[in-house]
Amino acid sequence: MNLSKVRLVITDMDGTLLNNDHAVSNRFFELYKELKQHNIIFVAASGRPYYSLIEKLAPIKDDIIFIAENGGLAIQQEQVLLSTPIEAHNLHDLITLINTLENTHPVYCTKDRAYVKSKSESLMRLLSEYYKNYVVIFDESEIKEEVYKIALYHEESSERNIYPYVKHLENKFKVKVSANHWVDISENLANKGHALELIQKKHGITTEETMAFGDYNNDIEMLNLSYFSYAMANAHPNVKKTARFETKTNNENGVENILEQLLLAKKALVF
Repeated sequence: MNLSKVRLVITDMDGTLLNNDHAVSNRFFELYKELKQHNIIFVAASGRPYYSLIEKLAPIKDDIIFIAENGGLAIQQEQVLLSTPIEAHNLHDLITLINTLENTHPVYCTKDRAYVKSKSESLMRLLSEYYKNYVVIFDESEIKEEVYKIALYHEESSERNIYPYVKHLENKFKVKVSANHWVDISENLANKGHALELIQKKHGITTEETMAFGDYNNDIEMLNLSYFSYAMANAHPNVKKTARFETKTNNENGVENILEQLLLAKKALVF
């Protein structure tokens, strides 16, 4: 395994680079300085909104590329590289369906804020971490901005209690169980793999020169575009089937451990 070939690193955030306290380790920021010295492009790819990603990676926000809303948005130095909102007629149809689902709490994600049609206590607690810029609405007609993703929340299990009722949408949309409590719906092209492919083409980087880390189903497309694809030890079984390699859990610095190996391989080229 020749890690010295890697020119681009892309990683998911929650359950992957972030520990269970939703924090990035100090070790990662130290390693990033070395990645930069070796001209390795770094991409943070998440279901989180752009404003949340900037907050988590503030010390390096001007140096890296952000893929937000599962690939609906890609931004570098405040410049939008890719924008794939849900088309207006599709949004209308999705809202109609969502309003028929029991115990399902939708979060409508736009570039700068989220709109929430629920006051679920557990959801409201999570919003301060994932969607800090949120507005509670009575009706979806109050949303005037483009919606990039609809995140559906269930208090117990999204995979058991939401996914079966929206699975039929997969022939037209990206429908992803993105975490234990969440199912995300977006346009088909709004996925991390499509955004990664755009970045690879822009920089002349191949699949064989790409390293990726993920833990949930919304990471599968980007793992498929990366030869050095790593599933976290805490990853969903689908992700472990997709990835070529596995690393430690997000709480055991699984990403950092592989980045250390990558940097050792790069340094060995010098000697």
